[in-house]
Formats: sequence, structure tokens, C-alpha cells
Amino acid sequence: MTTLSLTGQDISVLTEQDVAALAGRLEQDDYTNPFEALKDWHTLRAIAFQRQDLAEPYLYLLDIEAYDEA
Repeated sequence: MTTLSLTGQDISVLTEQDVAALAGRLEQDDYTNPFEALKDWHTLRAIAFQRQDLAEPYLYLLDIEAYDEA
């Protein structure tokens, strides 16, 4: 399984197809070791912070929940 290794500049040039492929790998969860999955998860998380429009359909993979600090 191939994982992405991206910098901040790389994230700016990602396409919807790139993010869909990343999300597909996370959904299939067919990695040779857990560190590859974690790397893809962190990449999707970085995309969600920098390019939320691309990551929005896949936010459920990140398990990000809003916290009420009240």
C-alpha cells in the first residue's frame, strides 16, 4: 500500500481525486502496518485544516467532535 507524504505546499496542489484516493485507502484499512494508516490519517487531518473544502466529504474518517467547554 502506498501512502502520501506531503508538505504544506503539496497540500495546496491536491485535487479531489487525490483526496478521494487517500480516503479510499483509509476506508479499506488494508495497510501492511499501522504506521502507514496513521500517516494517511494525519495527512487527511492536515488537508482538513488547510483545505477543508477537499476533506469535508471525508471528515467522518477523522472522528473529530466538537467539544463543549461550558
